[in-house]
Amino acid sequence: MDNEMTLSFIAISENEGLARMVMTSFIASLDPTIDELAEFKTIVSEAVTNAIIHGYEEDGEGIVTIRAKRSGREITMTIRDEGRGIPNVEQAMEPLYTSKPERERSGMGFTIMESFSDHLSVWSEPQKGTAITFTKEFLPIQSNFVLGER
Repeated sequence: MDNEMTLSFIAISENEGLARMVMTSFIASLDPTIDELAEFKTIVSEAVTNAIIHGYEEDGEGIVTIRAKRSGREITMTIRDEGRGIPNVEQAMEPLYTSKPERERSGMGFTIMESFSDHLSVWSEPQKGTAITFTKEFLPIQSNFVLGER
């Protein structure tokens, strides 16, 4: 392991941006491509938003915790809440499924996270919380610069 960090914050919507910014800073040394950065930020945003909206019903009292590890060019991250939990993880991961249709949720969060990560797993237990763990490997830095050439 090259680096590791933990971030905890109150489960309110404004902290989703904080989580995205901090985690983006954590991977900055990997010099991700614009596409990799966008995908990574989307995964973090979706997972944190799920914890706030679904785990805690935006109660402003729960805590979301992110643990991230960097090993070489691979990031492993877990976003965890101790909220309501998901009664049926398999159903929740189906594209277009949403438990909050009245809030105009698209039901694509898990599908998006899965497509942008190399591996995604979800643990959840009703009344104990949910943990989303993903890994993403970043491409090696490509240099097209040759000394003496322009």
